[in-house]
Amino acid sequence: MTTDKTNLKTEAIAGVTTFFTMAYIVIVNPQIISADGKTGMAFSGVLTATVIVCFTMTLLMGLYAKLPFAVAPGMGINAFFTYTIILGKGVPWPTALGIIFWAGVFFLLISVTPIRESIAKAIPKEIRIAAAVGIGIFLTFIGLKNAGFIVSDPVTYVKIGALGKPALLTIIGVGLSIFLMSHRSPFAFLATIVFITLIAWALGSVSAPPKIFSLPDFKSVFFKLDFPGALKLSLLPSIIAILFTDLFDSISTFIGVAHAGDLLDKEGHPKNLRQGLIVDSLATMGAGLAGTSSGTAYIESVAGIQMGGRSGMTSVFTALCFLPCLFIAPLASMVPPYATAAVLILVGAAMFRSVGQINFGKIEEGVPAFLTLILIPLTFSITQGILWGFIAHVGLYLMVGRRRDIHPVMYALALVSIGLLVLERIKFT
Repeated sequence: MTTDKTNLKTEAIAGVTTFFTMAYIVIVNPQIISADGKTGMAFSGVLTATVIVCFTMTLLMGLYAKLPFAVAPGMGINAFFTYTIILGKGVPWPTALGIIFWAGVFFLLISVTPIRESIAKAIPKEIRIAAAVGIGIFLTFIGLKNAGFIVSDPVTYVKIGALGKPALLTIIGVGLSIFLMSHRSPFAFLATIVFITLIAWALGSVSAPPKIFSLPDFKSVFFKLDFPGALKLSLLPSIIAILFTDLFDSISTFIGVAHAGDLLDKEGHPKNLRQGLIVDSLATMGAGLAGTSSGTAYIESVAGIQMGGRSGMTSVFTALCFLPCLFIAPLASMVPPYATAAVLILVGAAMFRSVGQINFGKIEEGVPAFLTLILIPLTFSITQGILWGFIAHVGLYLMVGRRRDIHPVMYALALVSIGLLVLERIKFT
């Protein structure tokens, strides 16, 4: 009995630790998706949707997949959803939510069939890494823009901005986050957001809300997705891009976290991978229904595992921690964009670290990876990076005489990529 109590206590501590390492998403995600009202999506509604996805899918990860992994809307996908699909392509936000939902449907179909393994094995390691690196640069760019470090310019496109209060507070935020991270504090990002917001409030740059708490907002974006509108052929590339990004993110997270926490089966594969991917696919579908971008397993789950979390009970405790967040929308809405800029910059830096694993010495491996990672931030589109990466991989491998090293599935993915690029440029009524 004592052992069981000790284990339950350990799982509870681990679950709470995981929550605090990723609680920043409750504020950062609605801030990115609402984009100060530019997308038309209410901050309060997206915050409610974010918490609902975090709670339900993390709980499902614990009870069904029996894994100590937390689930939340993915960083990178939320920026793609906002800046590429809604603001870039001019897609109405209900239709954009429909895109998320259908990507989840396809992800679910792949997760319950052998197709998942075929695609996972076919996609070259360098392109998977490059996609993560490109998304990291993408997030960093948005963080620098929100901080005022980077501003638009009609001649040079972008230039360095004025070193005003937002930029200075972002520098302080980055320094504080790094200090706390170096001391392995689970509060690093959350404490930084709160601290910078308080300074901004003291300086008069932001105003305190008329009330601190409010009821969850289930009226503005919940179940407001456009199912049929998202199935236009011209939007298919966006659905496919989200599908592949979710697939890459999920598989890499499960593999990375499982190895870090020694959660492997006898063959050295992550435990319950199939069940975990099914939950991830449901998190994407559920996100579209609730009113936010795709949900996915979070790498921050490692923090809880390092505290002793080994079972699904860790995720159950993490899920329960999210419930009070349903009532903090007024308080969260006072957070200025530059208070979360440090988080975006440092998350981007963390995603960039794996760039050293890409073999740029071989042109047929380096160029597709380079195109993938550079096109994502320069076009503000994960779609462009992934599709051109697939095409370049097959094309260059054929050119240098490495036809036998091309996985058969990659031929199909390259052809599909060409078709999607053509579809993206055709207008359908």
